[in-house]
Amino acid sequence: MGKHFLTPLYDVVHHVFGLRPIHQEMIRLAGLRDGHRVLDVGCGTGNLLRATGQRYRNVDLVGLDPDPKALARAGRKARRVGLTVRLDRGFAQELPYGDGSFDRVFSSLMLHHLDSTSKDALLAEVRRVLRPEGLLVLADAVFDEHGHDHWHGRGHRQAGMRGRVGEQLRDNVGDAVSQRIAAAGFTVEPTRTMALRIGGKVGIELARPTGPGQK
Repeated sequence: MGKHFLTPLYDVVHHVFGLRPIHQEMIRLAGLRDGHRVLDVGCGTGNLLRATGQRYRNVDLVGLDPDPKALARAGRKARRVGLTVRLDRGFAQELPYGDGSFDRVFSSLMLHHLDSTSKDALLAEVRRVLRPEGLLVLADAVFDEHGHDHWHGRGHRQAGMRGRVGEQLRDNVGDAVSQRIAAAGFTVEPTRTMALRIGGKVGIELARPTGPGQK
């Protein structure tokens, strides 16, 4: 959120909204195997990375986030459970990794924070760093056809649909997320929807890079 003093609240929100089942489902759907290299884009304080490492001890975990304090917290949490995780400071629009570097890429409740141009840049970068047989597992907020996000009060809906916030919300209405992923060069499976404990629903997208001869 750009406010370092709020970083400790990240884990409180994770617990209160009930994000753990979302993360567990993302991990299950990823179909991880020993030796896989996994990137979590916008990893925050490392909850998804930690859950992944505890379930699959023989995968290579990498997290990226622009917030150094969140990364420091993620590192401490990983060490407490005996995990080795590479944590890099950077932005999703310019991933500091080579082409075809990862078997799986996670993105959890981060896409709707970006403007349209940044979303497209993120997806292009994800496609670049994924191996041809790789998989993107992306979870984000579900908004209905009226732009209501189910996460905020009516006042937010009325005011928030204007300006930059409005653009971000409109980009997630209906099946816009899966369409955007497909346009970036992916084959996208039907969206899987899960309810949060508080505040609304999350859609999970599974997408594979579309290569020569694929449709």
